Amino acid sequence: MDHRFDQSKKKLRLGDILIDQKVISEEQLKKALELQRGSGRKLGETMVDAGITTEEAIAHALSDQLHLEYVKLVGLQIPDEIIKLVSSTVAKKHTAIPLMYDKNNANVLKVAMSDPMDMGAIDDFTIVTNMQIEPVVATTHQILLYIDRYYSTADVKNAADEYAKEKEAQFKEEDEELYNEDVSSSPIVQLVKTMIEQAVRQRASDIHIEPLEDRVRIRYRIDGALYEKMTYSPRLLPAITARIKIIGGMDISEKRKPQDGRITQVVDRQEFDIRVSILPTVYGEKTVMRLTSKSGLTREKSQLGFRPDELKQFDHILKNPHGIILVTGPTGSGKSTTLYTALSELNTEDVNIITVEDPVEANINGINQVHVNPKADLTFATALRSILRQDPDIIMIGEIRDGETAGIAVQASITGHLVVSTLHTNSTSASIGRLVDMGVESYLLADSVVGIIAQRLVRRLCPSCRKAVLADEEQKDLLQVDKDQDFTIYEPCGCVQCDNTGYKGRIGVYEIMEITPELRPLISHKASAEEIKQVALSQGMHTLRMSASQYVKDGITSISEMIKVSFDA
Repeated sequence: MDHRFDQSKKKLRLGDILIDQKVISEEQLKKALELQRGSGRKLGETMVDAGITTEEAIAHALSDQLHLEYVKLVGLQIPDEIIKLVSSTVAKKHTAIPLMYDKNNANVLKVAMSDPMDMGAIDDFTIVTNMQIEPVVATTHQILLYIDRYYSTADVKNAADEYAKEKEAQFKEEDEELYNEDVSSSPIVQLVKTMIEQAVRQRASDIHIEPLEDRVRIRYRIDGALYEKMTYSPRLLPAITARIKIIGGMDISEKRKPQDGRITQVVDRQEFDIRVSILPTVYGEKTVMRLTSKSGLTREKSQLGFRPDELKQFDHILKNPHGIILVTGPTGSGKSTTLYTALSELNTEDVNIITVEDPVEANINGINQVHVNPKADLTFATALRSILRQDPDIIMIGEIRDGETAGIAVQASITGHLVVSTLHTNSTSASIGRLVDMGVESYLLADSVVGIIAQRLVRRLCPSCRKAVLADEEQKDLLQVDKDQDFTIYEPCGCVQCDNTGYKGRIGVYEIMEITPELRPLISHKASAEEIKQVALSQGMHTLRMSASQYVKDGITSISEMIKVSFDA
């Protein structure tokens, strides 16, 4: 492609292109320009952040208008020789990455750019590579992910190794303070920052920094499973831990006790709240960071994975003016996301919503959130008593852990409040028994509980590489399908798109029990969980096993995932 032809594109403006391509309206452009004024952000970023359009829509519009190729980077392998043509500094500065030589002309280099009209970037790439540059369009998110994959990891590892070697010379067994003094040094700061950025871009929920005998292992939990991503010299551990303690507001000199802290970091213009836990182990302190983003916890109801009939039930339960709604399941089963989504749905100007949480997982505008603090004698129970004097309409309790909290929740619901909370039980029917065991009278429960949702998360099979297989006898039995007929199910395989895991993303599996007039007498007379379950099933409830097996039949997940979430069903 002729370089002079590129220069003519300079006159085109992104706003005009998007209007030409009918991606946005004049009004939306006006709104975006107002939002952009004084913010120092690019117009495209402003529009994506404000929800006016998406990165994909902008990329396709640029591709169509400028007659440039649109490239999906996912699944693309870039050869090392191409990556080495450009330094990480140049790639990061312009959010652009070299992809390949042009098939017809070896002197033309294709470069993926989110802004192909950025002449400065094209000039820089031309000078650095001494080649003719042909821009191709890709989304910012994908380019950043690839810069991470091909540049950041190597950069940080080299810097960290240099740092470790430098310290090796001065390091004495007892002289660990050397690391602490120098903890603000750039390689370690960079290492921790990049570790968090990479985890976010790879959709990780947790980062584990584990001291082993001869190395420090970094693992990310992605879609519920842990994957090793990096190893460092054990010499680096004190510096990494000290850096995390500094930014997490912990005591840098305390190495013998467990500590907790919080970090806020912005990654790709999105704010992440990171909860940090540090635990002394045999080989040093192990750190676990849990990543949550405000937007990740408050989703659209449709994104939770409810089927149409389940969504109808969920909506119906939420419409109750008072009563208790319980969401149950083990840690990491998506209960918080469901609760926050329900609260966002109920969050209108005419209601007063107050939450008591330990800790507050995401701040939501318009909701009053209270953080439990046992040291200041602010427990779930004491906080709830005060909240009832704050004229609430809806109360969210992070978790019902004891009889006192359960009793206040029941009283609050009977006196005309809607209470939503979580409970650690395996199924909907078992939740009633758990509350009775906590000391709540069964007749009060029958009166107050309006709905119970048990949930789990299953990993979605990667649509690009899942492979079809015929179910064997045992699998047909599990799925309760006709044993005499062939039945196709899908198994994980693994490809570049899913990082060879076979899975990509997760979806919720639900068991929703609405407390009907038929169930109330059973609850009141302390019927067993099994009896309650049988009546609920006769009224159309789907168990976790039934919901998960439907996903297997639809090819969304695998048999092994189904067994994992409904093992006791």
